[in-house]
Amino acid sequence: MDFSIPEITLQVGQSARDFAKARILPHVMEWDEAQTFPKDLFKEMGELGLMGVLVPEKYGGAGLSYTEYVTAIVEVAKVCGSIGLSMAAHNSLCTGHILAFGSEAQKQMYLPGLASGALLGAWGLTEPGTGSDAGNMGCTATKDGDDWVLNGTKCWITHGISGNVAVVIARTGEPRTRNNSTAFIVERATPGFSGGKKENKLGMRASETAEMIFENCRISDSQRMGAVGDGFSQSMKVLDGGRISIAALSLGIAKGAYEASLKYAQERHQFDKPIAQFQGISFKLADMATEIMAAELLTYQAADLKTRGKCVTKESAMAKYYSSEVAVRVSTDAVQIFGGYGYTKDFPVEKYYRDSKLCTIGEGTSEIQKIVISRDITKH
Repeated sequence: MDFSIPEITLQVGQSARDFAKARILPHVMEWDEAQTFPKDLFKEMGELGLMGVLVPEKYGGAGLSYTEYVTAIVEVAKVCGSIGLSMAAHNSLCTGHILAFGSEAQKQMYLPGLASGALLGAWGLTEPGTGSDAGNMGCTATKDGDDWVLNGTKCWITHGISGNVAVVIARTGEPRTRNNSTAFIVERATPGFSGGKKENKLGMRASETAEMIFENCRISDSQRMGAVGDGFSQSMKVLDGGRISIAALSLGIAKGAYEASLKYAQERHQFDKPIAQFQGISFKLADMATEIMAAELLTYQAADLKTRGKCVTKESAMAKYYSSEVAVRVSTDAVQIFGGYGYTKDFPVEKYYRDSKLCTIGEGTSEIQKIVISRDITKH
């Protein structure tokens, strides 16, 4: 087993690190406090290749592997979880769905713009009454001649207001029946498609989370992806990859909190010595470092399997579940190490603490990941 890091991965990581330091770090708290979604930033990220990391070069993307993708998200999330989250949702969900299941015409129409950052992507599965119970969704698509008419609301959607292109999964059959939903690509300018309420969140405040509302929204059948009824199965496959990106997001947040804590513990003196020399603090740092390494191995294993075209349902769920819980534990200990300072916005760890919790919820809660894992390991 080769654990060496390819040169291209190191280069992508350095590029993302430099960009995050120069263009994101100076604005982190400003964006967080005001809940500002810096949409123009993503055009700059597109120029670097960060908005189409996995998109083949023939569609204008960087044509890189999941290993480079994970590395880029980690570096961005170490500086700001919000920007990392938006990058992940754009790449893995909207762009990833079109890349995996779109027709050649759809790929040629949308992937170049998404990869360049000229278009921002959104992905709609969750609804107000159906979170984990996606098979019972209320948003419907009804066939009318050569068109489909969408009605309903999607919620908790990253870029629900600002996204230029949305992949929407709508019910085309009876509730709770097999193959009852279908995926569609909907452009923002389509009549009947609008953004709704923007959520006022605990963390990830610079990443826009909002409703998408469809009121007699008419789209051509050419906007349908795959066969009628394949929407849910497509979504589950897309989420396999998406969960790797949330694992990477979690890993970045954990690393950011750990590195800030280590630096502080070595600089902060009590009783005439650095607090890092006290066992209570040093053991916390040891636990942090160990859990981060374990999360990193799970995440990169899932990324490698995904790149090689293997089934990653179990491995991506494991990586997402473990890494997200590690992010919460590490950021909690980071606040403790900083003491009173950790509870203020003058130091970075309170933001890692707030941002980390979303990782255990988004793209399937920790409980859902346990269901996915347990089903896989007991099916034989």
